Amino acid sequence: MKLIQKQFLKGSSQFEITDDVVEIRIKTLIKEEKLTVMLSMLDPDPVVNKPFLEFHSRVKCGPLLSLVLDKPDRKTFNTFVDQLKIRARDEYNAFAGLKPGSLSEGLVGNVNTAPAKFDKSGKNSTTKNRKPVDIANIEIAIQMLEQYLDAKEVEPLLSALKAIKSEPKKESHFSQLVDAFDSLGPQQGAVLTYAPYVGTLLSEDPFGYL
Repeated sequence: MKLIQKQFLKGSSQFEITDDVVEIRIKTLIKEEKLTVMLSMLDPDPVVNKPFLEFHSRVKCGPLLSLVLDKPDRKTFNTFVDQLKIRARDEYNAFAGLKPGSLSEGLVGNVNTAPAKFDKSGKNSTTKNRKPVDIANIEIAIQMLEQYLDAKEVEPLLSALKAIKSEPKKESHFSQLVDAFDSLGPQQGAVLTYAPYVGTLLSEDPFGYL
């Protein structure tokens, strides 16, 4: 889906939803700029800042997308915005491996939710059969954390994720993950935004009994 907006003396802006990103092309009299924004990074609830409708990042301040309200016309604009909001939510949940309304999805949006409880042996005290770990999602989580956050600040968490990737059935690695996440403090929100699969691993019911 594509939205093209033209402003007198300011050139034109084209926004196109393609796969899991929004491709942006801005043309003015003196230059052309191309940008790409991941849909999973967008807060699906935009903010009106007249004359713009702004989509912000889930973590950082400042808009990632600024659309001129009701351009080129209200119907076309609203259709694109509605689709953008849906795709942003879908891509975020797909990236996290979550289902709408699940406890895991709630954890991603609320970093104060308590993670799984482990005993001293590293085993979950309430369940016996862990849901299989998605290695591909762990790899994505590691890549996103290394790309968007200071690797030194989240090194214990990265080490725990790499350990789980290497030995996904070893319960002590999950205890290591819980401890590393608890020590992050304010960084928890950023981690869950860029690596939402961490929220799935830390959910109160990681064994699938939702």
